[in-house]
Amino acid sequence: MARIAGIDLPKSKRGEIGLTYIYGIGLSTAQYILDKAGIDRSKKVNTWNDEEQTAIRNIINNEIKVEGALRSETQMNIKRLLDIACYRGLRHRKGLPLRGQRTRTNSRTRKGKRKTVAGKKKAPKK
Repeated sequence: MARIAGIDLPKSKRGEIGLTYIYGIGLSTAQYILDKAGIDRSKKVNTWNDEEQTAIRNIINNEIKVEGALRSETQMNIKRLLDIACYRGLRHRKGLPLRGQRTRTNSRTRKGKRKTVAGKKKAPKK
């Protein structure tokens, strides 16, 4: 089993797909890593030998920010926006979408489950 950056990669997947299980590595970055290491992209993870795994580990450690370091950098960026109280920071604080999406009907992911508000009472007719 290949263990890279603290993640156990799935054995039966192709190399380029297996590397995407690491936070911070997408498909294009995985392809770049395998090309630089000189490994065939379609080669399964369980067929990598020790030298190939070492080459991949070295490329990831030296060139790409992944897992804990990337998560902490993202959190620091959000904290900076909150501290300077810019528009994006205020939207983070309120738990609303940041990038100009409409919020009247959509954005349930950011806002959470619906909270029903009671309607106004109508005045009785005389």
